[in-house]
Amino acid sequence: MHEIIKRGIAEGLIRFDEEQKYITYIQQNKRRSFKNPEEKVQAEAFCRLVLHYKYPVEHIQQFVTVKMGASSKEADIVVYKDKAHTKPYIVVECKQENASQAEFEEAEKQAAAYAYALAGTTKFTWITKSNQEAFYKIDKESEKREIQNNIPFYGEDEARKYNYAKKGYYWKLKDGKKVKEIVSDLEPISEAKLTTRFKQAHDALWAGGELNENQAFDEFDKLIFCKIWDERTTKNGEPYKFQIYNGEDLADLKSRILGIYEKGKIKDPNIFNKPIDLSAERIKTIVDFFQEVHLGKTDLDSKGKAFETFIGSYFRGNFGQYFTPRNVVKFIVDSLPIHHESRVLDTSCGSGGFLLYALDKVRRQADELYPEYAKDVEDYADWKRHWHDFAEKNLYGIEINDQISRVAKMNMIIHDDGHTNVVTVDGLYRIAPEPRPKQGETEDARRAREARNQYTIQTLTGNKGFKENSFDFIITNPPFGSIVRQSEKSYMRIAGNTAPYYNFALKNVNWIDQKLKKNHRAASRPTQSTEVLFIEQCYKFLRPHGYIAVVIPDGVLTNSSLQYVRDEIEELFRIVAVVSLPQTTFTHTGAGVKSSVLVLRKHDLATTRRIKQLKGKLQEQTAEEQALISTVDTWLEEKKELLKPLKAKDEATKAKRSEISGEYRERINDFKEEIATQYTEAKQTALPDYPIFMAIAKHIGYDATGKPIAENDLDAITAELRRFITAIENDTDEDF
Repeated sequence: MHEIIKRGIAEGLIRFDEEQKYITYIQQNKRRSFKNPEEKVQAEAFCRLVLHYKYPVEHIQQFVTVKMGASSKEADIVVYKDKAHTKPYIVVECKQENASQAEFEEAEKQAAAYAYALAGTTKFTWITKSNQEAFYKIDKESEKREIQNNIPFYGEDEARKYNYAKKGYYWKLKDGKKVKEIVSDLEPISEAKLTTRFKQAHDALWAGGELNENQAFDEFDKLIFCKIWDERTTKNGEPYKFQIYNGEDLADLKSRILGIYEKGKIKDPNIFNKPIDLSAERIKTIVDFFQEVHLGKTDLDSKGKAFETFIGSYFRGNFGQYFTPRNVVKFIVDSLPIHHESRVLDTSCGSGGFLLYALDKVRRQADELYPEYAKDVEDYADWKRHWHDFAEKNLYGIEINDQISRVAKMNMIIHDDGHTNVVTVDGLYRIAPEPRPKQGETEDARRAREARNQYTIQTLTGNKGFKENSFDFIITNPPFGSIVRQSEKSYMRIAGNTAPYYNFALKNVNWIDQKLKKNHRAASRPTQSTEVLFIEQCYKFLRPHGYIAVVIPDGVLTNSSLQYVRDEIEELFRIVAVVSLPQTTFTHTGAGVKSSVLVLRKHDLATTRRIKQLKGKLQEQTAEEQALISTVDTWLEEKKELLKPLKAKDEATKAKRSEISGEYRERINDFKEEIATQYTEAKQTALPDYPIFMAIAKHIGYDATGKPIAENDLDAITAELRRFITAIENDTDEDF
């Protein structure tokens, strides 16, 4: 129940039955159904008129019959200048919270029509649906409406110039002296109400197709940025700029909002690179929704969840592939030992879900370290520094889609910064420019290197924090199933004598064929899947002993054609964990790929080198023990001898030649498989042995439609995986 309603009950303005199904307005002795959503808004407006605007209850009449030509209609509330109700002063029209923008604008016209029709001195209209309000001054002679920022308080003839100022006051000149005008400061808002406002404000901009949904989303983001920037930069005792000023026209409002935006862009030039492209009317609509809300004071978790809920519903319709379900993100972040000094990266950050949960984890750690931060000034400074420095200096994200990247930045702003390290670029580009040329470098090689350096993450974004071998944790859900073509990306191609940037861009050459000197020349793959390339890119970003936790399609773990990927992983990483997710994990976002969470810990170079050398020795040993080369050479010579007399070109001879070739090909392939099996068995014995955490999550807190359910196996798995990783860090994992 709204706080103003509770005050109305305490002050004897209204009362409810025991089940709160009905409300009674005591002064008029009117009993109404409180189950009607519009009645809740009307009750709030009535109580505000008395308790906030200080109008005597005797001056207020509800459900007023208004003659409109030959018909009659009912105005929700009329405030009079007198107790006899002969001088109508303010007409109030109420709509339910979920009313559309079109319905709200129709209510504005309806209130004006009532004001024109009522006899007397009607001067103001107030249209409210609780989460959005509009005020007008009425000129009955010309039937014109002048936008107001409020209605007058009781005893005042005009609304105050400003409704909201920092610390609840501003200075004004009165009779040549500076006097303090007491107004309201901004107030925090609940998660549910903020979610509703986000959605309704976006829908109001969209206006049923006047703007396309994506454009409306972009413009909405820009205005929310203005709102937050205004909260941060307004000084104590000054009025906020993100509000309606009394008596101003819409052009003045638009000019002021654009001014906020331009100043914010100077501080944060990477957030938005396009101007606000909205009419003054549309800008006013968004200001109406948010002018009294203090997003900065709103509980971080509440506003984060509200924004996440809003963008989640939006992405499901427009960018479903970028949305990672909250429970999966939470599981990954909670399982890893991330702290305030960790460098954390998401190479495909989408809307920023992984980054926000990492920030939230560090903030919760700060809460534990500084439990008195809300009361103690020094504790507050240390508490803020603990998590804010992490957000500003240690938290990084890469997103290829410009619009979604800006959403991620806005998401970080709403959570109090970190956005400056979210960049818009292809996360598979080279990380940094190649070293300066070596002595003797040819002109062609120099040009090729410089061309490659034009397409590096550091060069394209200007952010030097994206360094190789520097991140402690990479938490990501790369796009599944996307294909990168060799003909389109330089990092997939062999340039002259220079290998491609990715080993996984090269065709796999089986070690047995290499021994037999077949297909041993390196060649670029025509295509490679993004999830495979991202695993290698994460390796490049990670420092030795850093962790990657990545959501991948199960094919990477099981398909025989991707054995070369798994072979490379065992050389580069210690496999920490494989947690199987349900088939339905991504169904509600429009994807049905079976997936798992793979957790890897990067080996240092010495360990990787030892593993490669050991595998090389085992391959050599297996080949020698099985007489690989001599046996295959013998069979090839036998085949050659058998084929010599079969030189005729008739069909029967061709069939015989094909039969003989097929028999020897099958014999050799079977032999190669035997050798490969023996090598695998020898490798399993010879390579360092260590435990791997394996788990199957049958339920993860929601069903295939995205509806929450009680069962969530990830909670228990998180606790065990966290304990397992702690053991790895402490060198006690052999106990598992």
